[in-house]
Amino acid sequence: MTRIAYSKNLNAGKYSHLSEQACRLGRVRALVWRRYGSVGGVGISDRAIRDAWMTDGTAATFGVLANAWKETVRDAVADIKAAREAAKVVVRKAIHRRYHTEEERKAAYTALKYDQWTSDPFLARQMRDHSKHGISHTMNQIVVRSDQYKAFSLSEEGNIWLAVPSLVRRKMITIPLNTTVAPTGTLRLILRGSRVEVHYTIDAPDLTESRPCGNRTVGVDKGYTEVLTDSDGNHHGEELGDLLRTESDFLKAKNARRAKIRAIAEKARRAGNRAKADRINRNNLGLVKRNRRRERFESQVRTITFTAAHAVIDKADKVVAEDLTSRFASQKNLGKNTNRRLAAWTKGVTAEALASVSERRGSALTLVNAAYTSQVAPCCKVLGSRSGDRLHCTRCGDLWQADHAAAINVLERDGDPDITLFTPHTRVKQIIQERTDRHRTRLPVQDSSAVLGRGERMIRSEQQCSSSRKQLTPP
Repeated sequence: MTRIAYSKNLNAGKYSHLSEQACRLGRVRALVWRRYGSVGGVGISDRAIRDAWMTDGTAATFGVLANAWKETVRDAVADIKAAREAAKVVVRKAIHRRYHTEEERKAAYTALKYDQWTSDPFLARQMRDHSKHGISHTMNQIVVRSDQYKAFSLSEEGNIWLAVPSLVRRKMITIPLNTTVAPTGTLRLILRGSRVEVHYTIDAPDLTESRPCGNRTVGVDKGYTEVLTDSDGNHHGEELGDLLRTESDFLKAKNARRAKIRAIAEKARRAGNRAKADRINRNNLGLVKRNRRRERFESQVRTITFTAAHAVIDKADKVVAEDLTSRFASQKNLGKNTNRRLAAWTKGVTAEALASVSERRGSALTLVNAAYTSQVAPCCKVLGSRSGDRLHCTRCGDLWQADHAAAINVLERDGDPDITLFTPHTRVKQIIQERTDRHRTRLPVQDSSAVLGRGERMIRSEQQCSSSRKQLTPP
């Protein structure tokens, strides 16, 4: 697990020295990404890069200590590998769509897993399209090896001081921290707004949850106004929507005011009044308060999200959730304000919370295809009419809360033989319509020449819909 300690009342001269060191190491990181972040860098280790740079004299141009730039190279290579592994998730879906036999898919999966995809035109093209390009703009990080720093306290119960290497050999920079717990292992120093963040990891087994999980199988739908809605109709984390909307509206007004002030500074600079422009940039366009507000907002979002995930795991030993990694193009023009608020939707944090909490508490997490889960009425299994958060069944007329209906559909999609995780959304809609047509053929004939009267036909149709609804929890 990652923990973060912050510097406390750090001297401006020390921060400037650390900033210079981070900038130089940032150029090393950018060089690694530029040379080895593309297809040509597949299979090259950080040790091979270090040896080559020490041999050809590249390392002498960095202007930092050897341990510092070597750790930066190792960290950058690890980031490149992580970016490629993330791209492989998307490429696996492309393999499933392109190949139709298990032999072809298995061969492609194997080549992708063992980095033998460079010689395959299709796989190489897919990896180039979905991998992060070989560019890095990170200029505020310093990676410190575990044997290169010292943590000490000036008193028995006082705060920790951290001594890290500087740009000068055998000279350390001491950083006062706001914690009494000494960091351990490899450190990552991140410089933001005249403050140093010290990121370090601790063993996860020490934080294993003692709370047991439930004994049921529950489907959940990830939402915007609330974090999760389960298949029982319960909403978890209902304060998320208000928090996201409030923060988004605040940033809109705040950024509009900052744009006006920035325009005044630029106008003064063009007029030759550099002192006024610099004064405005220094006193009115800083990032310290904005970054700290952002940190508080992210902390609140994570607290709400993880609390909601715990509430679901309390009653479930298996959670079925929708996979939201694929993007679906919206056919509606929602407006600028709605799009801006939805852009702040933290579905990545929700996915992280479900995966982390379920793993720590011993619950299984299964992902299913998310296509049309919030548009199918659970009572009759037909595509309903969606209006806001209300879903109308077009067959029996029942009214459902859309998130509740989606959670029920997510639960029922687990184990569906026709709709797999990688089935395209166009095919999912076709399958739903085919099932609806097969069900419709078993209904009474609806023309006027039928033996049954209109009243009898309506009663029988209502009885069939009612028998389907009895198998589900009523909305």
